Amino acid sequence: MSTVQCWQWLRNGPVWSGGNAVAMRLSVLVVLLLAVSGCATRQDHQTIVSNRSPIKPTEFFQSHADRMATLGMRNNLNSLYRLMDKLYLRNPREWRKTGLPDVESAKRAVHRAIELDQPLPQLGGRTDVAALSYALSAEYQGDRVGAFIYSLASMLITAHGGRTEYYLSDTLDPQFVHNAARNVEKASWMLAQRTDAGGKPWLLSNEISAEGHNLSYAVEFGKIVARLDLLTDVLDERYRRMGVSYAQSLLFMNFLPVQ
Repeated sequence: MSTVQCWQWLRNGPVWSGGNAVAMRLSVLVVLLLAVSGCATRQDHQTIVSNRSPIKPTEFFQSHADRMATLGMRNNLNSLYRLMDKLYLRNPREWRKTGLPDVESAKRAVHRAIELDQPLPQLGGRTDVAALSYALSAEYQGDRVGAFIYSLASMLITAHGGRTEYYLSDTLDPQFVHNAARNVEKASWMLAQRTDAGGKPWLLSNEISAEGHNLSYAVEFGKIVARLDLLTDVLDERYRRMGVSYAQSLLFMNFLPVQ
């Protein structure tokens, strides 16, 4: 039985008597929750790139913080995809290093690696922080745009427990999310500052010159950092309130309601 079918059964299933019905439905709820947390670790491509996703039955198993984390991850990946488009546009020599026939093929390769949790071949199996350090080093000579975007996405997903969707059974560490925000800030600065032996930037991005201003890269990075910092505050507050609520229950000796 699929997750959707189980949800429909819970909502419209046959009526049984007494405790059997309650026990049966609670059992199915537990099984569904475990299935959701164990299998739905990644959003599919359409979910990642669209803000108009239909309501899914699995959202029943998400708290407000879980839903916020899921939306934040999707929007952060969207921001990285927009940055990839911009960087390839300004640095066409990079996608040509891949040996692929066109820039769209290069983009699809990066998308696929992120969505399917597969390392990029040119990164030698490196992921998250290790991949990011390598992509921003003088040692790396491959497609720096693809490696940079993939590494940032991998780092963000790792900081969120290796998932892109979050449910009641998941635990997000606010310190790791905070660290991810700081890593994005550092990567943004390094992108703007790193140059080759001739003093030319490795990748053209932000520009302030007589011809005009282009700070769209900094804006996109700022959005990612802001989402991560907000999620960090929400997670900190959620865990703090759990402790406060428990302390209040002990302080006031509140009995639990029975009807």
